[in-house]
Amino acid sequence: MARGDGRLTHELDPTDRGPQDACGVFGVWAPGEDVAKLAYYGIYALQHRGQESAGIAVSNGRQILVYKDMGLVSQVFDESTLSSLKGHLAIGHARYSTTGASTWHNAQPTFRPTAHGSIALGHNGNLINTRDLAQMVADLPSDTGELDIHARNLETSTNDTSLVTALLAYHPDQSLEDRAAELLPQVKGAYSFVWMDEGTLYAARDPQGIRPLVLGRLERGWVVASETAALDIVGASYIREIEPGEMVAVDEDGLRSRRFADAAPKGCLFEFVYLARPDTIISDQRVHSVRVEIGRKLARSFPADADLVIPVPESGTPAAIGYAEASGIPYGVGLVKNSYVGRTFIQPSQTIRQLGIRLKLNPLRDVIEGKRLVVVDDSIVRGNTQRALIRMLREAGAREVHVRISSPPVKWPCFYGIDFATRAELIANGLSTEEICASIGADSLAYISLEELTEATTVASPNLCRACFDGEYPIPLPEPELLGKHLLEVEAVVPDRALDVDGLAASLAGGGAADALERP
Repeated sequence: MARGDGRLTHELDPTDRGPQDACGVFGVWAPGEDVAKLAYYGIYALQHRGQESAGIAVSNGRQILVYKDMGLVSQVFDESTLSSLKGHLAIGHARYSTTGASTWHNAQPTFRPTAHGSIALGHNGNLINTRDLAQMVADLPSDTGELDIHARNLETSTNDTSLVTALLAYHPDQSLEDRAAELLPQVKGAYSFVWMDEGTLYAARDPQGIRPLVLGRLERGWVVASETAALDIVGASYIREIEPGEMVAVDEDGLRSRRFADAAPKGCLFEFVYLARPDTIISDQRVHSVRVEIGRKLARSFPADADLVIPVPESGTPAAIGYAEASGIPYGVGLVKNSYVGRTFIQPSQTIRQLGIRLKLNPLRDVIEGKRLVVVDDSIVRGNTQRALIRMLREAGAREVHVRISSPPVKWPCFYGIDFATRAELIANGLSTEEICASIGADSLAYISLEELTEATTVASPNLCRACFDGEYPIPLPEPELLGKHLLEVEAVVPDRALDVDGLAASLAGGGAADALERP
């Protein structure tokens, strides 16, 4: 048993991770405002999208200062750090790694200084032509105008974001905006980019719009963010979504927009199920309301003879409310969650591990004893968590446990920004619903259908990416050997000059899915 190192772990048991969120990006252009603190609160509101590292870049019009480190937003930044980040323009990032290991050198925003201006960039999503982008970087002229900052010999970055930053930074005969409009059509995959030079805030969304990105208005400026909840936190009014294939820029001349590709909308369906905050609006729908409606549909399609409906907190709560409402079965709280486990928890010893899910969820015996329960959860990935949960509920006196899941069976990996298990590890890939029910020890099990889930979102089916449920990938995938989280680490295809220098003004305090489609 490896001893805990005190670093962040995704779950109590690192071998049984659920679906890991994408990342959270935030940008603000607001002269006269404390943009570093606005960025801090913006990525704080997006913490659920990534808990591995956090960073903020700020420009005062003359230079960009970057500060980033491993950990939660509240661990990386304090009052003195934020007060040192002065300027009128900032971007922020909360990371969960989908390409590149979880190391300080892969934390974002990425940064590159050049003779004609610096650039900092944050990315939510995952690119699928990383090898091509790495070759494009390798083909850049040997003298790209990048400044030699005499940084310490840092470990190199190995993420797709660094490649895009390097390609954007090289624009000797054109503006950064024109360079972006030229480059972005060559970038394939899911991306919501937020980037900046010394004077301008930029944001762009891939032509499919797989990951969310929204625009907000401050009294004295503009904000872009992964979710509308981040706009609410900083007091910005929601204006609209950044359109798929659209790039916006904000500077002293105001807001301007240009289209770099035709829109072919394929918004991520799993955002509605799990990734997005319930108070976020996606496609003009409040996510909480969509999840409640999913629960109603579950109750109508898969009723249960039971005494109490309880959620697996927190992601199962809205659907459980809807299930109780439509079924007439009382809603109750039967499980209490420790919100901090799985965020800053030291890897447990074997003795503590045997307590299993109790460190994260604890049953209220007096609520559930003798009851027939409907337990509502958002998804089943490997099934280990549900198996332990059902055993715990039975030990606490539950007479029956009927499980209802607010998403269809997850059968396919995601290559667009969610780090699921590999296909071989997805329990629904090899077992029927009845077999999964027996495996986890439930009295009954039912998933909402893909059609009913889509109906609940009110988004037209052709405009949604549903690949993790149906295996139909809207952006054609390259050969399996060109996919994978650690592609750049394994292949080491990026030459030295292509590597993200980072650390210029930052504090130094602080295999992959290549065969996922071929596995059984």
